[in-house]
Amino acid sequence: MSRLPLLRLTAIIAALIPLPAIAAPSSLTYTFNHHIISVSVAAHPEWWRMKRVWEFQGMEALPPARLQTCGTTELDAPGWTSTLVRQWDDASISRTIEEEVASKIDRPAGNVTIAKNASGTVIFDGIGLTGQTVDVIAATRLTIRALTDDVSTIVLPVEVSQPQITVKDTELEQMGIKEVVTIGESVFTKSPVNRRHNIKVGLARFNGHIIPQDSVFSFDETLGPVNDRTGYRKELVIQGDTTIPDYGGGLCQVSTTAFRGPWEYGMPIVQRKNHSYAVSYYSPQGTDATVYPPNVDLKFKNDTPGALLIQTFSDDQDRAFFIYYGTRDERKSEVFGPYISDREAAPTTERTIYTSELAPGEKRKAGERHDGMKAVWYRSTQLANTGATLERFFSAYEARPLTWQIGIGATGNTSGAADTPAWLPERTRTKRSSSDTSD
Repeated sequence: MSRLPLLRLTAIIAALIPLPAIAAPSSLTYTFNHHIISVSVAAHPEWWRMKRVWEFQGMEALPPARLQTCGTTELDAPGWTSTLVRQWDDASISRTIEEEVASKIDRPAGNVTIAKNASGTVIFDGIGLTGQTVDVIAATRLTIRALTDDVSTIVLPVEVSQPQITVKDTELEQMGIKEVVTIGESVFTKSPVNRRHNIKVGLARFNGHIIPQDSVFSFDETLGPVNDRTGYRKELVIQGDTTIPDYGGGLCQVSTTAFRGPWEYGMPIVQRKNHSYAVSYYSPQGTDATVYPPNVDLKFKNDTPGALLIQTFSDDQDRAFFIYYGTRDERKSEVFGPYISDREAAPTTERTIYTSELAPGEKRKAGERHDGMKAVWYRSTQLANTGATLERFFSAYEARPLTWQIGIGATGNTSGAADTPAWLPERTRTKRSSSDTSD
């Protein structure tokens, strides 16, 4: 048999015979703090090729040329066996990590000058974001190891660098304001106009705020009143069973951003509550913090070696930031999650709520359908000269139906509102819940 026909025959046989199943995850999840990026393995066939591995009497060996050409099925080759194995392509995997993962994490270090004006207000010239660079080579090695061992989650190796910081105030220097301690970040893409407005107004309330060492920060106290006189517009807000427009809708984007930095750094979280249902703006679930002054607050303790100074801003990519300047210590902190359980589909039956806030018979949507779930994150924090402490952060999100409000008028007249339920006297007016507020 000539060589060329044999190679063609071998190729035909290889195409007809299914390759052996090789264990590997269908997708990979890369994590960095609360950032979670998924990559489909099936979408990248260029990551691997099939290679024939030869063994002689159970040990890998280089076979004679005649075996590489013909294979053991064509020639009698006592002691020789061969199998097809998947060989990973480092260069292809690295390109994918650069394009689909590193591009979402990498950023250059910023440059900021911090001073005070004549009235004592802290002013910032520039933005002090830390630099972030994914170690692509290390991430590629971890990816290949995960693929080989059928592991689906990879903690990204990220190099973090300090920005260039110039502090032109002696008092701030004495407080320990010299470097970035931690940063809170969130994304509000696709937010409506009023929500964007409220987020920017809310962020501005915290810019330049100082948290003294060993003090407990209260989001509500620092935020102050929320109404039209303080610059807010009406936007969707969770009010008990409904989600309807009210002043300050979107402020939970600000509180969630404020929460993530201290939480990831390992500061004690004194008070934090998740939203009553899962809001898409706060993905991944379990990293949100709702507020509703004065009943529901976000509080954490500044247990760092100095004061914390806050710089807030939003960028043209619809990202909100809380930068906490101060003095870092030797603590090590990591967050792991979310571990999702008890998923519950949103009810298919619509809910109707009667309210005196609308004219008789007037109808408005008061809530979309939302699936329910439970989300758990774990935080491991190790301070200098102490053992690691593991904390559990639990969030329960309700399953909610599509909800409508129907007006009954200010006097309780139910004309135009059919099928008024027997419990109407107890719920003739939609009231704000003290549980949470959101957008």
